[in-house]
Amino acid sequence: MFHLPPMNDGKPPFTPRHGAAPWWDPRCYLELAEGHVSRRDFLKLAGASMALAGTAGCRRPVEKIVPYLSQPEPLVLGDSYYYATAMPLGHHAYPLLVENREGRPIKAEGNARHPAVVQGSNVYMQASVLTLYDPDRSRQVYREGAASSATAFVEFWRGLEPDLAAGGGAGLGVLSESFSSPTLYRLWQEFLRRYPQAVWVTYEPVSDENVYRGVEMASGQVLLPALHFGQADVILALDCDFLDLDGERVAEAAGFAARRAVAAPQDAMNRLYSVEPVYSLTGAMADHRLAMPGRRVGFFARALARELALRGLPVTLSGAPQEPGPEIEARFLKAVAEDLAAHQGRSLVVAGRRQPPEVHALALMLNQALGNVGATVTYHEPRDTVLPDLRALMELSGRLDAGQVQTLVILGGNPVYDAPAEMQFAAALARVPQSIHLSLYRDETSRLCTWHIHQAHFLEAWGDARAGGPAGVIQPMMDPLFGGISPVELLNLMAAGSVQAGYDVVQATWRDLLPGENFEARWLEVLSAGFLEGSEPPPVQPVIQGGIPEIPAAPADGLEAVFTADHSLWDGRFANNAWLQELPDPVTKITWDNTASVSPRTAGELGVESGDLVRLRLQDREIIAPVWVQPGLADGTVVLPLGYGRQAAGSVGTEVGFDAYPLRTSQARWYAPGLTLEQTGREFWFGITQEQRTQVDRPLLRQGTLDLYRRHPDFAREMVEVPPLQSLWDEHAYAEGQQWGMAIDLNLCTGCEACVLACVAENNIPMVGKDSVHRGRDMFWLRVDGYYLGDEDHPQLAFQPVPCMHCEMAPCEQVCPVAATVHDYQGLNLMVYNRCVGTRYCSNNCPYKVRRFNFFHYTADYPETIKMVMNPEVSVRSRGVMEKCTYCLQRIMSARHEARLAGQPIRDGQFTTACAQACPTGAIVFGDLLDPGSRVRALKEQSRNYAMLIEFNTRPRTSYLARLRNSNPALGEEG
Repeated sequence: MFHLPPMNDGKPPFTPRHGAAPWWDPRCYLELAEGHVSRRDFLKLAGASMALAGTAGCRRPVEKIVPYLSQPEPLVLGDSYYYATAMPLGHHAYPLLVENREGRPIKAEGNARHPAVVQGSNVYMQASVLTLYDPDRSRQVYREGAASSATAFVEFWRGLEPDLAAGGGAGLGVLSESFSSPTLYRLWQEFLRRYPQAVWVTYEPVSDENVYRGVEMASGQVLLPALHFGQADVILALDCDFLDLDGERVAEAAGFAARRAVAAPQDAMNRLYSVEPVYSLTGAMADHRLAMPGRRVGFFARALARELALRGLPVTLSGAPQEPGPEIEARFLKAVAEDLAAHQGRSLVVAGRRQPPEVHALALMLNQALGNVGATVTYHEPRDTVLPDLRALMELSGRLDAGQVQTLVILGGNPVYDAPAEMQFAAALARVPQSIHLSLYRDETSRLCTWHIHQAHFLEAWGDARAGGPAGVIQPMMDPLFGGISPVELLNLMAAGSVQAGYDVVQATWRDLLPGENFEARWLEVLSAGFLEGSEPPPVQPVIQGGIPEIPAAPADGLEAVFTADHSLWDGRFANNAWLQELPDPVTKITWDNTASVSPRTAGELGVESGDLVRLRLQDREIIAPVWVQPGLADGTVVLPLGYGRQAAGSVGTEVGFDAYPLRTSQARWYAPGLTLEQTGREFWFGITQEQRTQVDRPLLRQGTLDLYRRHPDFAREMVEVPPLQSLWDEHAYAEGQQWGMAIDLNLCTGCEACVLACVAENNIPMVGKDSVHRGRDMFWLRVDGYYLGDEDHPQLAFQPVPCMHCEMAPCEQVCPVAATVHDYQGLNLMVYNRCVGTRYCSNNCPYKVRRFNFFHYTADYPETIKMVMNPEVSVRSRGVMEKCTYCLQRIMSARHEARLAGQPIRDGQFTTACAQACPTGAIVFGDLLDPGSRVRALKEQSRNYAMLIEFNTRPRTSYLARLRNSNPALGEEG
């Protein structure tokens, strides 16, 4: 329940602070079990708790969370309130602003004030609210598979403490996820002081360990890089997808995009080179891309160092000369070297987490030689951070096998599923007498542990984190739905031996971070802003030791397996999130599956096609996986995304896709040579949202080079000849009031699909499952199309978001027999759901294919908790109804209401659509077309602006700015 404190005049008003009671007290939370409490009853009880606030005798102490920026008046049902918090992910964290309606968090956005965000968000941030309401989340403590209680666990732990204290923690092991948290770091130190003989190991299946190991190899210091793409004119990405899977901060995408925003022909652009085995979003944005097996990228980097040394840069090579190999194109290598050398201090070399430490050491040395350190890249110590350590994990494996661990505490993670294959963690865990697992779900690891402790979601628990440097507080948005214990609460029990509320544990840490007087006032400021300004660690100048290291040799023949994190599921932790499962892979457009992807040439050599089920063998291990033929991959490479094939993920994610972890070992975490592939004779079908990947000579997505744009600024508009157009219908001037429109800059769109999930969350869009996607019945109001350009062996890839065009001469309106699709006075093409009889004529007549039909009542069987994530401002559609993008009409009307109350017109930027708000690069701009000072009007007046299929006389309100590539003249347009 939500316990609302009285609002006092003269003091900042707050919404309730949740989670203040000791977590082990079963009276202190409401288990909202599915089917027992309806949403209507839930809101009734919420109102009753307000009425009975003064008479609550056995109620937890009230602590308060603080809203972001504007302090609200006493809570008004129906109004939205926003709170700053952070989403932890390993030793990173994403700063958030969470929209709260009647005590329910329903929408997460990036905290634009935070330096790690600047603008926009990513798919994990957008989908976080759905995980909060997941009915498959664990609801109670289990002991040996039977229901137990938190009280029983506390008694159990306190029974262990005397023996643990007597032996200094001998026989006690802790396996945790990595973290960057002032409170967890303090408790970690206290734990090791209390139990000096205990073993603490951190492990992440997808981690930056190669990054900091490489910096340590080059400088002798454990440092983490901070990349400043906004300062770089020339960028070389060595198997680094910094725009997606290798991007620590959303701000990195914003910084990169800021240098590609071209308003006039004379404007400059940065230039991006990418060398990679997979086809990443960064590779798609590259001006020049070279597909290369992952094991050869390091040799390319050493060859580049030699080229720079020949040009007079202070680069020292150690070890014997290493030939780059036949894959290296001399012309590409020399062009990159010339460009980097010409932009010293304004260039940047970045390596991805898949590359070995030697390549990261080399990247640091190259940046140092180019004068980039301190300009486009800085380094800092990992403050309040415990980094992943694979070596320590393998040592723990030996201890488990030797029976040296009597009690193992696993804080988060799922090592039974994702630990290195040779570790055989399930068998090792069975040899531990007492095992404890803290987890959101009863997953593969929890089911094999003695104790399972149900974890509270980060949106319902207190904590803190360092997101991109500054320290911030994680505030709960509501009381735990299913009880739940936070990591700080459990670790506090282990380290201090006491049961305390998470709020008290976190605040104890922050009293040291905010010393002196006025702690309460400064604490409230941190809660309101979401972070403590000036708390980031200072930059450290690394001191290079020795020369460029040798790159580990790898077999040149045979297939190479490349393991990669998944764009949607990451390492598998988000497998039960339906939004992420149905989100198309940005490159393949496949949903609800992963694939073994190969290049067209490799597929031809192996005699396989897309959809063939094959057996993949690596030494003595094998898996079955479907093939996908993917243009642009390096030949001889088989790309295997992680995170699928879960056996205990929940009702959504169990047995979806294939599990690649059985092939992954500690010695071959990212690249594994020696892979063999053989046919099984069986086939597999996919759920794909975009089957046609070429434009068939129709310039839907228009692009050119920067040089072409400077010579012919109108090249995009001239790609299609538009004859004089006439209409049989009466035309409307749309010259009064606000007339809304959208401009999408394809030069800034990275294809990340944050806009797609933002639209899902904002507009209550249902997920339909793989079968319906396969039938073309997906319900996304906004899609991101990807088109291959150029030849099949070396294709370019570009992305185009496609919402409703809101045509002024809309073909859908002309064929609807019941006027269910109409135009309003603001120029919006809208749906009247109550009129729709489901003829689907409008969908057939829409040339942009942006209308979606409800073949079933997809939301009818939603669990009660899932209904809590619904936006109450948007109608939930029923079976037989057509739906589509509305330009977020609910936001338009809300802004109109606020402007009317203020007696002022709607200001440009006062609000925007969900997709535009979520875009991390600012590619989508929405506003009033009649406002001469609006951003959207300025973009539409640029010469790169064009409308798709304008030759049909549809007069779309959504238009595009053509994509530009800043080609190096030495490589030509296709280089």
